[in-house]
Parts: sequence; C-alpha cells; structure tokens
Amino acid sequence: MRREGGRKAKKRVCAFCVDGISEIDYKDVARLRRHITERGKILPRRITGNCARHQRLLTQAIKKARVMALMPFTIE
Repeated sequence: MRREGGRKAKKRVCAFCVDGISEIDYKDVARLRRHITERGKILPRRITGNCARHQRLLTQAIKKARVMALMPFTIE
C-alpha cells in the first residue's frame, strides 16, 4: 500500500474492535451516520478500516435503520 509521493499508507484499525463492541445497534444513529457518505451511501471497508465481521453488521444495521425511518435512504 503506497500513497502518492512514496509514503506508505497507515493501516486503519476497526473502530468497533477498538471499542470492544460485539453487536451494532441500529438505533445508534450517530455512530451509523459516520459510516455513510453525504449522499447516503454506505462507505466501503477499505475507506472506514472496519474488519469484515463488523462491516457486515454495520451494513445490516444501516439498512435496518433506513427501513425503520431513523436514517434516510438518500440525501438530496
């Protein structure tokens, strides 16, 4: 992983693993909102640095929050 200019990119760590969170609550909208773009799209794992397990749980929680009308599907 090289960045422009020859510097090595810093390895991102999973924020959920660091905090010791095993289950992601769909009602915690503030935490979920950090993982979507300004257009309402879910950020990929390579951008957020989440591990595979937490990225799957995060995606399910965001989709559930959207259906429950806690978060918008799109932001226009």
